[in-house]
Amino acid sequence: MSLYSTCVRPALFALEPERAHDLVMGTLAYPGVAGALGRLSSASVSDKRLRIDAFGLTFENPVGLAAGLDKQGTALKAWSALGFGAAEIGTVTPRPQPGNPRPRLFRLSEDEALINRFGFNSVGATGVARNLGERRTSHMRVGINVGRNKDTSNDRAVDDYVAAIQALHSQADYLVVNVSSPNTSGLRDLQQSRQLGELVKEVVARTHDVAARAIPVLVKLSPDMTDADLLGAVDAAIEAGAAGIIATNTTLSREGLSASRSVASESGGLSGAPLRVRANAVCRTLFAHLGNQVPIIGVGGIDSAASAYERIRSGATLIQLYSGLIYHGPTLANEIVRGLSHLLKRDGFSHLKEAIGVDVH
Repeated sequence: MSLYSTCVRPALFALEPERAHDLVMGTLAYPGVAGALGRLSSASVSDKRLRIDAFGLTFENPVGLAAGLDKQGTALKAWSALGFGAAEIGTVTPRPQPGNPRPRLFRLSEDEALINRFGFNSVGATGVARNLGERRTSHMRVGINVGRNKDTSNDRAVDDYVAAIQALHSQADYLVVNVSSPNTSGLRDLQQSRQLGELVKEVVARTHDVAARAIPVLVKLSPDMTDADLLGAVDAAIEAGAAGIIATNTTLSREGLSASRSVASESGGLSGAPLRVRANAVCRTLFAHLGNQVPIIGVGGIDSAASAYERIRSGATLIQLYSGLIYHGPTLANEIVRGLSHLLKRDGFSHLKEAIGVDVH
């Protein structure tokens, strides 16, 4: 058993979840921690076959940090030291807001899952841009996930997305339009194909206007849509200029949980292992519909090389982690990279992207 599972995780799990989160994030942001993590992990896996080209960018490996963990952009060097090929910061709102009242983060340890209802707690776009400017590393791609403020109506949402992008675009390798969080009232209504198409078209156009370089704009969607609504939203987003799709955000479903009813009934989005089956199904549906038209980033329940490989075989070009780190520890990204490298040798792929479309099941 690892030191994390025997000592560190029990100590963190003895704390209230958000307090533990704040403690970890404060530690990761501390100067010198990234260097120590790099030495301790000893896991920088160099396998050129793991390099991925997607939406005009090259990723050293396909394993990324999902949005929601480093909301304020304070730990970039730590994520790079831990072996991630990318880190997605946010969700960032244009104006600072505190998010929903505490408690707003809950562990479902029996299920290796989390429920959160943070509600886009953010220091605001200017604050995040400042944090990123002080911590940028050249070894890892940085995505920035943006959303509207709680008090902004959907008919004015585009102004919030653009305002955030104006403040942040110089720090971003790619941008993500988040219309799928269940924790901001009415936000998911923006996933309706007509509204989404109009929003993405305006965001892409205005991103091109403010940025001195082409920055891909992606859209993150919910796992709770019907297949028909999902594909309608995807088609609208791509027609409007989206360069990729992130599948998926957290779910409102509580199907099949082992946790006590009192915890499982907490409102908010569920992430972690219980989301894996649905997230794989969404990836398969999207890949069957899109083929290689645009890349899919697979998120939800990925906590091992096997589950990462399964998501890739389901159609994902890149993958992202969040809850798996909480339960399996900070070496998880490197373990997955090493495992994927081993799987490639076993299966004989000359490049990871060749796995996409092979035996999609």
